[in-house]
Amino acid sequence: MLTYDIIVIGFGKAGKTLAAKQASSGKKVALIEQSKEMYGGTCINIACIPTKTMLVAAEKGLNFDQVIAEKDAVVTRLNAKNYATVSAGVDVIDAKARFVANKVVEVVAGDEVRQLTAETIVINTGAVSIIPPISGLTDTANVVDSTGIQQLENRPEHLGIIGAGNIGLEFAGLYNQLGSQVTVFDGADAILSRFEPEIAQMAKNYMEEDGIKFNLSSVITAVSSVDGSVQVSTDQGDFLFDVVLYATGRKPNVEGLNIEATDIALTERGAIKVDDFCQTTVPGVFAVGDVNGGPQFTYISLDDFRIVNGYLNGLTTYSLKERKAIPTSTFLTPPLAQVGLTEAQAEKEGLSYLTKTIPVAAMPRGHVNADLRGAYKVVVDKSSKQILGATFFGAQAHELINLVKMAMDNHIPATYFQNQIFTHPTMVENFNDLFAF
Repeated sequence: MLTYDIIVIGFGKAGKTLAAKQASSGKKVALIEQSKEMYGGTCINIACIPTKTMLVAAEKGLNFDQVIAEKDAVVTRLNAKNYATVSAGVDVIDAKARFVANKVVEVVAGDEVRQLTAETIVINTGAVSIIPPISGLTDTANVVDSTGIQQLENRPEHLGIIGAGNIGLEFAGLYNQLGSQVTVFDGADAILSRFEPEIAQMAKNYMEEDGIKFNLSSVITAVSSVDGSVQVSTDQGDFLFDVVLYATGRKPNVEGLNIEATDIALTERGAIKVDDFCQTTVPGVFAVGDVNGGPQFTYISLDDFRIVNGYLNGLTTYSLKERKAIPTSTFLTPPLAQVGLTEAQAEKEGLSYLTKTIPVAAMPRGHVNADLRGAYKVVVDKSSKQILGATFFGAQAHELINLVKMAMDNHIPATYFQNQIFTHPTMVENFNDLFAF
């Protein structure tokens, strides 16, 4: 049996960063990853980085083959960079990992089987696509998940998307820009239900204007092959596509870890249960990133690293309890970003609040950009003028939302922005008017 100070299972954001950091302080660290294609984790290889690279390439007017080539080049470069950086001080083991006891991990690579042990073990296995219970979905050709759609050899003329969440909508926008005819199916009667409803409706209108079709309140009964096409059968009729993407969410990836051989507990939703320091029910075993059931964002995984790294170094001043406002961005065209409460949530909590909305069409930079779509909305406490939440839909929304997050975290009132000096012409200068209460 090989003995380490720390074993990390999974090459994701939190795990790789923790492995490198702890190794640099003299710890003997092993990082186990079952696929060389996943060096760096989900974000770099099959999620944030490749999809946003494809979006940018499409916006430049590149064709499908060029977009895929650009994506592959970026992913290959970052995958190699991550391996080189981490492997300089960490034993990277290419193998599948499973627990055989609380502090013993078995690794299997081909016919080779070894056991590793450490006082500290970190599980960083991410999440996997949820497969909806639709007849024929998993055994019909040309039906893919969010990873598979990035590996297509040809652009589909007709693309069907099951699921109107962030992933489905981002791919809808991307493939629409690339020239595919896109139809989105969802069982809900509206999209983007966690956003301000008027802005969500605005987003849907724009996507429809761009040619994307929506079949909402739709019940899909089966998926099947018909004359070389994929047929989606619904209560609203049958539809034929070249490719169908299912994007109905992702769930913590615990399959194959043999958790039952340990005293590690799972939550009701199948995530690994953790305390405020991301420690599982087994002392010394931690779960970070998507696998612990928290928000599925790379920057949350990085924050998990900060918590665990601090804890291992004897610092307990920062934990999940101290985690503050979490901003989100959905990369539609234009991008949609949000932090804090919506107006409906503030009303539900019984807060006394004020709101203000400014359309992008009223912003000078919107005219410079020749893109007047979107609106910025904020919710502010009526008496203290503390910012309760913001929803930005327009150019630079994904960048500007972070300024609001910092203001909220540091209790900077909306009135601070009212008299702030901003450069011109920029989108941020509209904060002068947006936060004037």
